[in-house]
Amino acid sequence: MKAKIKLTIPLLVACLLLAACNGDVYYEEHRSVDAKGWNMGDAVEFDVDIDDTTQYYDIFFDLRVNVTYPYANAFFFITTHFPDSSYAADTLECPLADPTGKWYGKNGARYVDNRYYFRRTTRFPMTGTYRFEVTHGMRDTEMTDIKDIGLRMVETTL
Repeated sequence: MKAKIKLTIPLLVACLLLAACNGDVYYEEHRSVDAKGWNMGDAVEFDVDIDDTTQYYDIFFDLRVNVTYPYANAFFFITTHFPDSSYAADTLECPLADPTGKWYGKNGARYVDNRYYFRRTTRFPMTGTYRFEVTHGMRDTEMTDIKDIGLRMVETTL
């Protein structure tokens, strides 16, 4: 019984420390893509209202694919539209499997879930609504094995 307690207490402390390191979730949304195929020209959009230009955020990109997804990675183009109509464009590579084909992330019976850093300790320069537009950057015009994508923003400090 003492051995269980000795193992349980450090595990509990480690979990609490990890939870304390996580900031408050400021924004989190997931969007399903067309099951018939996500066309590379069809953007998935996330609108985020920012009212504090002093707050830092970690921004994550969530991805869920079918276990039948045929590639070891996925590429996405993410365009951030600022409230003043300016924009910034980025490319994000998302590794999904190792060279042997073993999935990264949480592997379920039908889907594989992954979370990727998009931006770390980011501040927004102005208040207002920011739109994040995501399109896939794969060679196939239609991607059928991508289930959904998500955007998550967590408040953080430097």
